[in-house]
Amino acid sequence: MDKNQLLQRVHAMIQSSTKRPKYMTISTVKVADILGVKPEEVQQGLEELVTEGYLKQSKLDGPPYHDIFLLP
Repeated sequence: MDKNQLLQRVHAMIQSSTKRPKYMTISTVKVADILGVKPEEVQQGLEELVTEGYLKQSKLDGPPYHDIFLLP
């Protein structure tokens, strides 16, 4: 999977978010369907982008406690 393509897609998703600060709960299944890859590849790509510092990952404080992604 091309990490640059994934980063561009996720970056656009976060930028289009109306929340303040801008963050997004990302469905790996939906992104995988859009990019034509397996959800596991998207999950691994997201983890690598977080590790490399291109994205930040956090959890929502209240229910439903989803993992969220933010731009650094």
